Amino acid sequence: GIYTAIIAGFLISLLGGSRVQIGGPTGAFVVIVYDIVQRTGYHGLCVSTMIASVFLVLLGVFKIGSIIRYIPHSLVTGFTTGIAFIIFSSQIKDFFGLHIANVPASLIEKWPAYFHALPSFDVLTFFLSLGTLGTILLSRKFIPSVPWAVVAIVLASLITFFFHLPVETIFSRFGEIPRNLPMPQFPSFSMTTPLWQEYMKDGLTIAFLGGIESLLSAVIGDGMIGGRHRSNCELIAQGVANFGSIIFGGIPATGAIARTATNVKTGAQTPVAGMIHAITLLLILLGASKIVSQIPLAALSAILIMVAWNMAEMPHFIQLLKGPKGDRLILLTTFLLTIFVDITVAISAGMILASLLFMKEMALASKVYPLNSMFVEKGEKTGPIHDIPKDTQIYEIQGPFFFGTANILRDILQSNTKKFILRLRDVPIIDATGLHALKEFIMSCQKKHVTLYLTEINENVLQAFKTYGLLKIVDEKHLSHSLHDALHF
Repeated sequence: GIYTAIIAGFLISLLGGSRVQIGGPTGAFVVIVYDIVQRTGYHGLCVSTMIASVFLVLLGVFKIGSIIRYIPHSLVTGFTTGIAFIIFSSQIKDFFGLHIANVPASLIEKWPAYFHALPSFDVLTFFLSLGTLGTILLSRKFIPSVPWAVVAIVLASLITFFFHLPVETIFSRFGEIPRNLPMPQFPSFSMTTPLWQEYMKDGLTIAFLGGIESLLSAVIGDGMIGGRHRSNCELIAQGVANFGSIIFGGIPATGAIARTATNVKTGAQTPVAGMIHAITLLLILLGASKIVSQIPLAALSAILIMVAWNMAEMPHFIQLLKGPKGDRLILLTTFLLTIFVDITVAISAGMILASLLFMKEMALASKVYPLNSMFVEKGEKTGPIHDIPKDTQIYEIQGPFFFGTANILRDILQSNTKKFILRLRDVPIIDATGLHALKEFIMSCQKKHVTLYLTEINENVLQAFKTYGLLKIVDEKHLSHSLHDALHF
């Protein structure tokens, strides 16, 4: 993890498309990395990550990263607040000094475990955590130019050292921090290995989750600084960084939402901050690992709780709960799935739900209605339609004509109709389902010996007609430039 934060973190900041993105290992990958290592070993993880690197670069080259603009704000907020709650929940043990051998990964099991461990509550650890939290709040208010996390860590570490406080530190929990980077090594693999299919599947999983999390993290960073990242550039950087991470004995890397938020909250404005972050880690690794290993975990827990609070943006979350019903549904679905299931499921479900709700709205906005008694344009003048024969029907479609609205032409053809005019001037797009529905309507008119006129077709829709082959079954003289011409043909 440290190697990944140094190598991948530096490359993501150097090459990426976000000004404040901090890259490295993240909690979202814990379950995936563990699963891959259990099935294919660390070597399998290396191969899968290299495959993911190629996919990420290709996604950036083919500009797939631009799709992030279609992710609704309510989904991003729900995801971010969910991550903030997970970060907060993960720090309760260290904040209160609870004695729990193995904290459950599941949130449903985690909180009951905390309550059962309350009798082991350590007063000294709690007051150190509380003091660190107070230091953070005071330093943010009175000395905002100084990074509050650094002030809090230094002060807490000095108090722990000089007063010999019996609290857990990095060293007592995790052991000594390594003192050097490993030599770069390219992992070997064969295309004929029986595990190749698993490597490909795992590589796609890493690329999907890494790409989405990185771009979401970049979006969150944009929101905090009022900037705008370059999504495709960011994906290419993520691909290069993951490749570099594996060569130096690391694991998959992505944009780290918590550390990016911390970066912004401590005043970062440019990618130089991310590079300094990686270089600082390297210097710590090479020369200050003994000192850093004495940082109390209580202080780190207080810092992460503050980061979680900043990330959650509760006033904004509550404001979105007062918004439209669809946005509330996306917000709560993404939030609950993030904290109770996992990030991949939350993002996937949120996007599917957002897409379905959008299609529903588009379907409601699209309609077909008769024009026989309505006003229409006649050149530059506007007036009512006169002298409409009883055997003539005039209808207009408004809105996108796609699979969600393809059935709107059903049952509008009357039995006594000899001439049907369909106005398409307000149809901006048409998909394959809409084209198929229109083809069926044309064939139904032909079968019933009804003369069909299609009028005022825009260029995009007309091009779709040509591509789909509709113009082969429609007489060219029945494609009219105006409703008036079709009516008097």
